[in-house]
Amino acid sequence: MEIVYRDEDIVVCLKPAGVLSTDEPGGMPELVRLALGDPVAEVRTVHRLDRVVGGLMVLARSAEAAAELSRQIREDEFQKEYLAAVHGDPGENGTLRDLMLRDKARKMSFVTDSPGKGVQEAVLDYLRLDRAADLSLVRIRLHTGRTHQIRCQFAAHGWDLAGERKYSTRADPWPLALWSCRLSFLHPTTGKRLNFEQFPPDIEPWTSFNNLKTLKGLY
Repeated sequence: MEIVYRDEDIVVCLKPAGVLSTDEPGGMPELVRLALGDPVAEVRTVHRLDRVVGGLMVLARSAEAAAELSRQIREDEFQKEYLAAVHGDPGENGTLRDLMLRDKARKMSFVTDSPGKGVQEAVLDYLRLDRAADLSLVRIRLHTGRTHQIRCQFAAHGWDLAGERKYSTRADPWPLALWSCRLSFLHPTTGKRLNFEQFPPDIEPWTSFNNLKTLKGLY
């Protein structure tokens, strides 16, 4: 696990795909403590990435830092962008705004047409960066943080993510092509805006795209 930035309040690192975000054996807080050389250090998860998703993640090193970062997330001051390879062509750009319901028993989320108990709005913006055969490279900004939001919403609109196993029946040969590529937030103590950007590893299907490393974000 690579640490990108650290100070007394936060740690920004690259979460490996296959690792849990939460504080349990083998989860990100434990890995961060090991990387810091302090197995009892206070490390708190403030936002989550699905187990199968890799990329940038920030963790707090105090209750105060965690509370401030959580506030920014609630009030949409904390910007999160992702790169995804999706089947089909969603167009040059757009906004997906859906109602989503989480089925805890099946550990899946679903887009629904009807409001009801447990139904929440899910909103994201996307920008298409490149095309390669049947795949589109899209850059995504989340406005809400629903479980499996990107995977569920794109699949519901007919653009399954490459390598998807839960929300697609395709037999893609790749791991899930979803990567946390950018974080932008205010430092919980100094108030200075911090920006971090990292690109996915040089593996398929990412290497299919010519414009993968374009720095053009959504904002």
